Amino acid sequence: MSARMVAEVAALSAATYVHGNQRRPVHPHRRGTMVSDEIWKFQPTAGYRAGVDLVGYRVEATDGHIGKIDKHSEAVDAAHLVVDTGAWIFGRHVLLPVGTIEAIDAATETVYVNRTKDEIRSAPEYDAAKHAGEPSYLEQFGRYYGRPHM
Repeated sequence: MSARMVAEVAALSAATYVHGNQRRPVHPHRRGTMVSDEIWKFQPTAGYRAGVDLVGYRVEATDGHIGKIDKHSEAVDAAHLVVDTGAWIFGRHVLLPVGTIEAIDAATETVYVNRTKDEIRSAPEYDAAKHAGEPSYLEQFGRYYGRPHM
């Protein structure tokens, strides 16, 4: 095997994702196919109750506050949040699939996501006009957030 092939095999075997406080390996059948409907669905352990409006809730990344929820969509297989980051990244709005939510604390109106500030800052920019006009618009977010993360 070439050095490149060895490196690719090592990278695949080391693929992991974070669930709660645990780092878990990506199942071999899921490697390379992390873009799935699961990123657009609430995790059963997130504590979400259907019909609860999350608009206005604070959003916390794994390393700090990122903003407040400006929009919450429960669309089937496309549920997501649009977060107003305020001054943090110059008023930019970011889209987070609900599958990135680790926990929801209704008492403090806070949503905790399993991504870092840098991962969110590097995400594709959310554009409401494109979102409304292009059915495939969410695919870029699915590809970005559906990949294994550290």
